[in-house]
Amino acid sequence: MSNLYSQRLIAHLQQIEQALPTFLPSKGTLQDTVIEAMSYACEGGGKRLRPVLLMEFCRLCCGDTARALPFAAAIEMIHSYSLVHDDLPCMDNSPLRRGKPSVHAAYGETMALLAGDALLNRAFEVMLNPCNAQAVPPVAVAQAAFILADRAGINGMIGGQVIDLQSEGEKIDAATLKALQEGKTAALIRAACQMGCIVGSGHDEKVKAADRFGYFLGLAFQVIDDILDVTSTEAQLGKPVGSDAENQKNTYVSLLGLEGASQLAKDYTENAKQALTVFGDDASDLHALANALLERVS
Repeated sequence: MSNLYSQRLIAHLQQIEQALPTFLPSKGTLQDTVIEAMSYACEGGGKRLRPVLLMEFCRLCCGDTARALPFAAAIEMIHSYSLVHDDLPCMDNSPLRRGKPSVHAAYGETMALLAGDALLNRAFEVMLNPCNAQAVPPVAVAQAAFILADRAGINGMIGGQVIDLQSEGEKIDAATLKALQEGKTAALIRAACQMGCIVGSGHDEKVKAADRFGYFLGLAFQVIDDILDVTSTEAQLGKPVGSDAENQKNTYVSLLGLEGASQLAKDYTENAKQALTVFGDDASDLHALANALLERVS
């Protein structure tokens, strides 16, 4: 991740990689198979963008990133569960994820379904466990958990997935596509940024600014994803390319073309960076991250 993250963000990433396995259930029970599948889903975690953002916004508000680790682990569990379910035969039927067999390809469809459900529940166990959130005021714990539930639910990620599935093979307009991606991609990124500020006891102005940054960064991230599905390779992405067209999905490339999509991603990135004004020069790592995500090739 050296080409994507600054040294400070790499330090967050390293903390997350060390902590995440400790928040997953331990083996040695009759449920070992699903526990293995849960761990497998969270391994080789790609960018870990959402927990890294959560950690950095916590730092910007209070400096103590240790208090954010349970929440960072929780949002990564939610993200991982969504990918497990997204890859299922009833969804995108993808055999690969991050360059290795997807969970259903490795453990079977039934166990993959249960592993996703278990990760969803485990996320809230981790956040709401008093032992994990001792440094965070109870009101902030509840607020952070509510935001994650809301952004991951019918008004966010799941809602976006519903629009996505119902739109396959159908022509949709720009407003509908934007609503789709506001839910499917941007919602969890917004949650990460907001939760970081809340866990770090940031004031309302900072929480709102973080939400705006996450909103535009999430939209830009999805536009680039759409572009990479056309321009990248399976080796670079670690998953099949060209699947959007094959599955007759509506994307920014299909709607605007490559040039139009590229310009939109640039506009969203600029809007994201402008949202960081309240954090001053201390947000330089996030400015650099937004630029790096715009230029990514995987």
